[in-house]
Amino acid sequence: MKIVLENLTKIFPARGKKGGQDVVAVDHFNFTIPDGKLVGLLGPSGCGKSTTLYLICGLQNPTEGKIYFGEDDVTNLPTENRGVGLVFQNYALYPHMTALQNILFPLQNLKGKDRLTKEEMNERAMKAARLVQIDRLMERKPAEMSGGQQQRVAIARALVKMPKVLLLDEPLSNLDARLRLQTREEIRRIQKETGITTVFVTHDQEEAMSISDLIVVMKAGVVNQIGKPQEVYDDPANQFVAQFLGTPQINMFSGRIGDGGLYIGSEKVMDINCDCGDTEVLVGVRPEGFEVDPEGSLTCTLRNIEVMGRDISIVSKNDACQSELVRTIVNSDIDYGSISGQVRFRLKAHKVYIFRPENGERIRFTER
Repeated sequence: MKIVLENLTKIFPARGKKGGQDVVAVDHFNFTIPDGKLVGLLGPSGCGKSTTLYLICGLQNPTEGKIYFGEDDVTNLPTENRGVGLVFQNYALYPHMTALQNILFPLQNLKGKDRLTKEEMNERAMKAARLVQIDRLMERKPAEMSGGQQQRVAIARALVKMPKVLLLDEPLSNLDARLRLQTREEIRRIQKETGITTVFVTHDQEEAMSISDLIVVMKAGVVNQIGKPQEVYDDPANQFVAQFLGTPQINMFSGRIGDGGLYIGSEKVMDINCDCGDTEVLVGVRPEGFEVDPEGSLTCTLRNIEVMGRDISIVSKNDACQSELVRTIVNSDIDYGSISGQVRFRLKAHKVYIFRPENGERIRFTER
């Protein structure tokens, strides 16, 4: 099922004191979610991602704009008639019911022509349970299950209605690190097997990038960039997107463009072509964008070397860096034992990004 969001806007009116400002939670969101794809809505707390999800499912009414499922306008259609399955952050399972009873609950409330026989309901519930691999736990109550198992029950309950659209609101945030990894892989498998159009809300960029076909990066209700995860990471639209994506976070330096070169502090780190003229800039360098080179153009003071097996993290300091430390990731094949004192780096041009300090706008350039 294709989902079309057309000029979608949600404004919460000011409350309390006079002169309070309205809150624009979602600001003129335009996007088409392709049929059968998993799309991640990504951004910090308060960016409008969950509100967008609630608008899609009908729990919130838009202030402005339209929502289409396929060719059907569902903007004013009640939630129960939209054919959506929704999984909440806290699972929202009934504690006094078994897993089977929780999964059956949505089917037992069907009426009229949609009502199923007891045999049909049980068959559909077991099919959903097998899909999420909890068919052997159907007699357990939530308190007798792990967090990951409860999450699977919640997903099965959403899937049992055979929805056109599956909506997941930060479904992994209550799980420990190992379960998060396992469950996100399960979500991707389930989505692939069912082919259901899925919208996944998270503030965790690693989660979104690992399982999504497309990601939507939001800030303060505004869409900053939409694209395939790797493409957005490699080609961020602005400073916010560049800093939000990536672990460790991108290194930001104060710099300038002048005399055909890009400078970090007083050091000319590369020769470039760009149309912006001589100007002060912010320079972002991904942690993997550094190469240790005795002839390198950027000098840092070594603080620590962290051996991580496959890679090495060199932690250093540079006065032009906007954070206290510069974090770089290099291949473990280098002789890191010989690194001490001052360490020099050569920068990889495709991992370097330039932004305007006043608004974070990206400045495009090519290396000479």
